[in-house]
Amino acid sequence: MYHTDSAGSASRREISEPQLRFSVIIANFNYARFVARAIESALALDWSNVEVIVIDDGSTDNSAKVIQQYSRRITSIFQKNAGQRSANNAGFAQANGEVIVFLDADDVLEPGFAKAVAQVWRPGLSKVQVLMRRVDSVERPLGSLVPPLRIAPSAQQIESWARRTTEYPTPPGSGNAYSREFLARFFPLGPEHDDFTDSTCLALAPLLGDVVTVLEPLVLYRQHDSNDSNLLGKPGRFGREVARAILRQRSAEDVCRKLGVALPEADRLRRSRHLLQLRVASLRMLPEAHPMEGDTRWSAFIDAFASLFRSDFNPIATRIAVSLWALTTLFAPRVLARQLVTLRFARGR
Repeated sequence: MYHTDSAGSASRREISEPQLRFSVIIANFNYARFVARAIESALALDWSNVEVIVIDDGSTDNSAKVIQQYSRRITSIFQKNAGQRSANNAGFAQANGEVIVFLDADDVLEPGFAKAVAQVWRPGLSKVQVLMRRVDSVERPLGSLVPPLRIAPSAQQIESWARRTTEYPTPPGSGNAYSREFLARFFPLGPEHDDFTDSTCLALAPLLGDVVTVLEPLVLYRQHDSNDSNLLGKPGRFGREVARAILRQRSAEDVCRKLGVALPEADRLRRSRHLLQLRVASLRMLPEAHPMEGDTRWSAFIDAFASLFRSDFNPIATRIAVSLWALTTLFAPRVLARQLVTLRFARGR
C-alpha cells in the first residue's frame, strides 16, 4: 500500500505483526443490539497482535449479558453510568497497545483495518484515519463515504486547515487509529473537555502530530434513529453542537498552552464552514438558546459571504452550495427556514 508521507514522497513500509500492538476500546451504553457485532469485528481483524477492551457504561438493557459471552477473548469493564469520556478514560488506562482505536459500539471494523494502518505507521503520527462507509441499521450500504475524499491530503495541509478554520476532512471516532504517545499527552480527559472522546482527539490531532489518510473504506458507519448525531431529533441539538465546537477549541487551546505548542488562529471558529451551517440552524431553529456569544444572523451572514472566497479542502461547488444555503436560510421566513434546515441535515444523516 502506498501513501504520501510528510515530505510528500511515496513510500512503502512493512511492519511485522509483533512489532505493533492494537488496542480496540469499545465504550458501550445500551447498544446490546449492536455491541456484539462491534466486538466480533475487532476480534476478526487480520492482525494477530490485538487486544479488545469493552467498557459498559452502566447499561440498563442486556448489554452486560452480551459482553460477558466474550469474556475469555476480551477485557471487560463494567462501571456505573458516567458518560463516554469516563468510559474511554478507563479503557485507555487498561490498554497496552501503541495504536489506540476508540470503536463506537454501533460501528464495525473491516478485517483489513489494522494491516492498512500498520503499513503507513511511523514516528511522529498523531493518527491514521481511514474512510468510513455509511450503512443502515442492518449494514446495508447507503452509498456514501466519510469523509468523501478522492485524494489524500498531506499532513501539512491538514494542519494548516485545522489551524485556520478548526476543520479538516476527517471521519468521526471509529475511523481513527491514534498513537498512544499522542493520547498520553492529554489523557485522561477531565470535565473541561467535551463528553464525547473523539471531539477532543480530532481537534488536537493536527496540532500535536501528523495525520495520515488511508483512502480505503475500512469501517462501517452505522446510521440509525438512536444515533446521537441525528441533529433533527431535537431543535436544541444544533445549539448543543455549536457549544461543543466552542468547548472543543477552548480545551484544545488549553492543552497547547500546557504543552508549549503554538496556538491555532484566533478567529478560526468563524471560518469553519461546517460550524457556519450549525450556527445558522441554531439561530433559526432555537435562537433563544444559541450559545455563541455575540453571534447574530448578520454576523453569520458576513461569514457566509466570506466563505465563498475562502479556499480549502472543499470543492468550489460545495463552497457555493453552503454559502447560498446559509444566506437564504438566515433571512427566509421562519417556516421556510426550518424547512431548509430539515432538508440540509436530513441528507446523508
